[in-house]
Amino acid sequence: MPVAPSTVRRTGPRPDAPRGPARGRWPRATAAATAVLAAWTAALSAASPLPPDAGRPDHCSRPDTIEVPGAAHQQAVCLAELTTAGTVASGHTDPADWAGLTPKDLATPRGVPGLQIDGYFPDSSTGNTNHGWNHDSQFVIRLPDRWNGGLVVAGSPGVREQYANDRAFGDWALARGYAYAATDKGNTSAAFHRDGAAPADAIAEWNTRVTQLTRAARRVVAQRYHRPPSRTLAMGLSNGGYLVRWQLENHPGLYDGGVDWEGALWRSEGPNLLTFLPPALRAYPRYAAGGADAGAAHRTMTAAGYPAGSEFLWPYHHQYYWDLTQRIYREEIDPEFDGATEAGTPFCAPSTPACDADYAYAERPAQVREAVERIALTGRIGKPLISFHGTLDVLLPISRTSDAYARLVRREGRGALHRYYRVEGGTHVDSLVDTFPDRLRPLVPCHRSAAAALERWLDDGRRPPSSRTLELPEGAGPAELLTHCPLDG
Repeated sequence: MPVAPSTVRRTGPRPDAPRGPARGRWPRATAAATAVLAAWTAALSAASPLPPDAGRPDHCSRPDTIEVPGAAHQQAVCLAELTTAGTVASGHTDPADWAGLTPKDLATPRGVPGLQIDGYFPDSSTGNTNHGWNHDSQFVIRLPDRWNGGLVVAGSPGVREQYANDRAFGDWALARGYAYAATDKGNTSAAFHRDGAAPADAIAEWNTRVTQLTRAARRVVAQRYHRPPSRTLAMGLSNGGYLVRWQLENHPGLYDGGVDWEGALWRSEGPNLLTFLPPALRAYPRYAAGGADAGAAHRTMTAAGYPAGSEFLWPYHHQYYWDLTQRIYREEIDPEFDGATEAGTPFCAPSTPACDADYAYAERPAQVREAVERIALTGRIGKPLISFHGTLDVLLPISRTSDAYARLVRREGRGALHRYYRVEGGTHVDSLVDTFPDRLRPLVPCHRSAAAALERWLDDGRRPPSSRTLELPEGAGPAELLTHCPLDG
């Protein structure tokens, strides 16, 4: 993900711009199979019930009859393959959008024909360049011919676009027979903070856009299959996991349950990104330099939530994640910290004026915490939620995010609706498993297990195994870890 320049000045909203979650910003920034799973996918597809018209030669001959409520623009097309096995070649996904999120050997299911609808909702910001539209609030809705009666809705991780989940779990949902809908959240790229007129506007819009798409997609499903979905599930990774939590807290009536994959946590009193990233920016360079101060710097890192044993991941995250993430999210929440400079100074040394390494959230004015409160989670979920998180996540350290959220849910008396699995050896992005196959395990199969457990929970009340740490299976090789993550292990 490119670094946002520090020399661009904040211009404020244009006189003609709406005072809400949408005003112009930069264009987007993009980030640089096993036979067992293939057979499993085929079996799932074969077992899925058919809609009344599936199998007829003209079953998808009138895609123009489907209308997405509230959309400003849409285009529908019948595809022989809705998964990435076909959409990459047909141009109905964007591989750059999901690059770096999944292991290279993740199997791709196939054999899922159906209807895809791409479009956008009204919005004045223009960062998403997919389809040449230069328009935010883009969405994709996929409607498989073989439908299981359910709908999966997702928001993108990070500041990516609507196709970001296609490999991680969109393919899985379609192969399972679900209709699938995803949104770019209303703003994209490392300059997402330029959207909105006030601090936290851009992130607040993410929640609004997921709610908007869920309502629209439920009605689209009813148009296509002549009945509403019998089940609507929210799913998401990282920022997408935060969106799952927020939806189940604030709009539980729209969903039957959710799967939260290492969701971010925003709390006005902390923890949040702005409380644990600055210590890493201050301490890591001292640790990496070695010398007499290295031990104290290491203790600072672990005290901030970066676990001992994760040190091999620190160089990569310092170079690509910690600095950029701190600066762009701090700009969204607290733009006054660096005055007219936009999103700070990349890799500035501590004691440099307005350096994000010196950022102290607890010492900032009250309006900063008020901005966070607008997007904060409460733990008051209203539908079943399964969360899982890798113990070696050093972008969103587990002790400062999902551990804290699980305690929050219990404190609010909603523990019976929550299951939480700490996955030993998992980190934030599964592509790093390819770099460190002997030290990391992929989290993709844990999503599969969590989703299947949620289905059983909703189908017949079989509660998932109790919350626990899923230890790394002794002697398990890469192929086994890529397909297995039992929740009772």
